[in-house]
Amino acid sequence: MRDIELTVLGDSQKPSRTEKDPVSTISYPDSSLHMGKPAGNGHHGVGRPQQKGHPDDLESQGGSEDDLPIKDRLKNCCSSTFTVQNALGKLPIVSWLPKYRCDTFQSDLIAGLTVGLTVIPQGLAYAQIAGLSPEYGLYSAFMGCFVYALMGTSKDITLGPTAIMSLMTAEFGSSKSPCVKYDSLGACEARDPTLAILLTLLSGVIELTMGVLQLGILVNYISYPVINAFTSAAAISIAVGQLKTVLGLKDVSREFLHQVYDICRKIPETRVWDMTMGIIAIIACILLKKLRTVKWRGEDDPNVEVSLPVKILRKFVWLCGTGANAIVVIISAAVIAIVDSQGFDIEEHVTVTGNITGGMPPFRPPAFEIHSENLNETMSTNEVFSTLGAGIGIVPLLALVETMAIGKAFARANNYKIQPTQELLAIGTANIVSSFVSSYPITGSFSRTAVNSQSGVRTPLGGVWTGALVILALIVLTPYFYYIPKAALAGVIIAAVVQMVDYEIVRKLWHANKLDLIPLFVTFIGSLTIGIEYGILVGIGVSLLMLLYPIARPKVKYTLTSGALVVTPAQGVNFPAAEHIELKAMEKAKVDGKMRHIILNMEHLSDLDYTAIQSIKSLMADCELAGMRLILAGGMISVREKLQTANVKNLVLVDSVNDALSELSIQVDDVAVNGEEADPFISRL
Repeated sequence: MRDIELTVLGDSQKPSRTEKDPVSTISYPDSSLHMGKPAGNGHHGVGRPQQKGHPDDLESQGGSEDDLPIKDRLKNCCSSTFTVQNALGKLPIVSWLPKYRCDTFQSDLIAGLTVGLTVIPQGLAYAQIAGLSPEYGLYSAFMGCFVYALMGTSKDITLGPTAIMSLMTAEFGSSKSPCVKYDSLGACEARDPTLAILLTLLSGVIELTMGVLQLGILVNYISYPVINAFTSAAAISIAVGQLKTVLGLKDVSREFLHQVYDICRKIPETRVWDMTMGIIAIIACILLKKLRTVKWRGEDDPNVEVSLPVKILRKFVWLCGTGANAIVVIISAAVIAIVDSQGFDIEEHVTVTGNITGGMPPFRPPAFEIHSENLNETMSTNEVFSTLGAGIGIVPLLALVETMAIGKAFARANNYKIQPTQELLAIGTANIVSSFVSSYPITGSFSRTAVNSQSGVRTPLGGVWTGALVILALIVLTPYFYYIPKAALAGVIIAAVVQMVDYEIVRKLWHANKLDLIPLFVTFIGSLTIGIEYGILVGIGVSLLMLLYPIARPKVKYTLTSGALVVTPAQGVNFPAAEHIELKAMEKAKVDGKMRHIILNMEHLSDLDYTAIQSIKSLMADCELAGMRLILAGGMISVREKLQTANVKNLVLVDSVNDALSELSIQVDDVAVNGEEADPFISRL
């Protein structure tokens, strides 16, 4: 047996610790601002002067941080973490606001007001999906804009209510709350918002905690097929849910399959004027939005001169396409108001939004229990948390996935980078603060982010003007929301969510990787049958199983000789695969009734856990009982160290397979490759 030479890194070979740049770097190429440009010393602005006792000075003082008592180490860690410079690093606005210019202000103002015209009708409509009164959609639309302007790293993202977050709020919160408002037919129009508001606070706390602990990596474990299938299923569920409002139907179940059945069963009860208003709203929204993508002749040719009237006309057409939702809602409300002024009892024919509470919401912390003299039922704090259940974990996770996906997509398109950890802090803080103004959970909106980007926004400050416009609507415009037809709002929602259904993904995955179709269909079918909230959990579970399966059943190459079996795993061996490889090796070593020695070729092994080492001990014992030998060949230094410290009895370690064959007195020329283990069915897919 050859000696093993182990090399251990000394202190001088350890990588030196470097201090991270304490201030976030934001760069928006489309902007005239050069945001976050680092100073010459690698930090923003003035570098931190060296202070006595700072951890960075320990080496020059002849000691190391590891030699200090725990109390001193903790003190040094806190003194280097809780600094003004680090605190300012969590507010990216500090780095670019001093360089803000008038032309940037103009771009942000136009973009912010344009997004505001989009979010006001969307907020009113999404509140219906969440099962809340319409004003709660507006309560959810302004505070996130202000917080993100301070803490966000994407110039394009706008936070606020979205279709998916509204659906999740209804699933986990408002649908289980007592009803607080009934329509003329006795059907529940709005439910108590306590659970939805508390869910906002809890989501924000979880998101902020993940940001502090830098756990954004968890979002990466939700695969693209799962997200895509969930989004498509949610869009279909939302569209079908709004179809009952378009048709003016009452007493329709909330569960998808039952909902489809009830709608088909109650089609004879359709209210004609509601249906007419809803269909017109859908068609108008789709057609108007196409104006936003009109390509004008010579638009991309710098040599073609365009007169000022033509530029104004093109801008007007683009604004009509961008503000399609607002135009449809305003015109439909105006028609209803005019008809009502002529003495017609409009409420007998069309379902209108009705009175909306005007003014700003009170600034107060969320309640942790439901108790009111006007309600017949109450909920204690324990009942509230048990009712929210899995939503406490699912809602913030989905919010992060949605925001990260949108942020990365637009950062890639506009050639800048976002900082995932800072985004976690921003969205967490936004939800926490929003819960104090009666908001339900918010996240990044894809449609409004697209509008923001196309409007030429340059910094996150554009969100301030969006929030200001929403506040103005709450204070001034709420009396005029009375005449907005619910069918028109439902039409706006349907026109928005049908674009979220991605049927092309099936063809793409079929050509790229057919195996990805499994989590795609599992998530999609599960979301529509057992519920949105459980469908995505099942999809994530299936996706993780497929991710872990190659670890449990790794690819192993078996090489047979006249007297030995060479076992070569293609990757590290961990506990899910240890026993499998042990049994397979013994089975193949005894093939044809011949007893062959086993050589474990560790050249590709990067890791061995405790269970794998125990399996090696077990295999060695089985070989001794059968009159065979087990020799381990090659391997990284770390793997060989683990084997030596494990005190494996009769352990034989050599440098290579050839050395192992020599140890067994087998000629190298006798080695004949007998092939690899057949890949399992799931691997062949």
